[in-house]
Amino acid sequence: MTFADYMRECLYHPVHGYYSKAESKRFADYYTSVDVHPVFARLLARQFAEMWEKLGRPAEFTLVEAGAGAGRFAAHVLDFCAAKLPAFYDALKYVAVERSASRREQAATHSKRHAAAGHFTVSAEIPAHIASGCIFSNELVDALPVHRVVMDGGAMKEIFVGFHDGRFVDVLAPVSTCAISEYFAAQSITLREGQQAEAGLEACDWITEIVRRLERGYVLTIDYGHPATELFDEHHMRGTLLAYQNHRASEDYYASPGEQDLTAHVNFTALERWGKRASMKTAGVTSQTAFLLALGQRNEFADLYDEGQSEAERTKARLQLKTLIHPEGMGERFRVLIQRKGDVSRRLTGLGGI
Repeated sequence: MTFADYMRECLYHPVHGYYSKAESKRFADYYTSVDVHPVFARLLARQFAEMWEKLGRPAEFTLVEAGAGAGRFAAHVLDFCAAKLPAFYDALKYVAVERSASRREQAATHSKRHAAAGHFTVSAEIPAHIASGCIFSNELVDALPVHRVVMDGGAMKEIFVGFHDGRFVDVLAPVSTCAISEYFAAQSITLREGQQAEAGLEACDWITEIVRRLERGYVLTIDYGHPATELFDEHHMRGTLLAYQNHRASEDYYASPGEQDLTAHVNFTALERWGKRASMKTAGVTSQTAFLLALGQRNEFADLYDEGQSEAERTKARLQLKTLIHPEGMGERFRVLIQRKGDVSRRLTGLGGI
């Protein structure tokens, strides 16, 4: 089978897949920005509200979170909007999209009062039509299945998954689809002899499909990755695919199928290029550091604190913020890509107003 098929089963099998298991399993392996502090969601909420303003304050603004997990980000956004951004909250229709049935149930529980007020729903699929709004994802694209390839004897070959002597093994063979060759050609990428790489065909299909469903608005993607020129340079001769378990990274992709996370760095050039093919324009790309700083500096990061906090609690909150924005932490490792469709402004606060 292709590695993409193997990766899909390992991560998304409805019973045995990694993302079908209790979310406590994920905490044992890795954390995301959402887990650090609610200020991450609060600052994003301000960006979503500004997008609503740029769209002319439509009566209904659909905010779709793809890969919503157990719904903590959604709950943080909705709680903050209800308290601090009431006009935006009145127009907000939040759709938490999650493949895992158990996690959809958790998300529904976290935002029960917002669902009762008509502002929140959970779904296994992205809505077929979004008239006006934003499709958001945080650390989703890195978990979309990829094909593995290697330049061997001057020819690109695919690394398939075989089974020998009771274990999974790599098998080299001609590429399974011409879409793989087209993927690299479209980005003017030529691999070096012996270089391994990933072809994110599913990410390209994903961005193409969500753009088709969005009539007017934005796509906001936060993930770790690089533009193609960096992703496939001489520093990535073994590709970027990694397995994560117990907060440790390895290249043993076959060690524990369904029990460890599998991720590959996001190719932001591909997301932009395939988005453009589907009539999406790039509003801007920046680091998580610059994005959050631009959003927080407007009110000197007042959103960081809760009412009645002690000085010790406020100090802890400031340290958690530092984790989100510090260049050696999550800040520079994660990129923020905002794409736009329709007659909408590219001047957004998170992008420095450019």
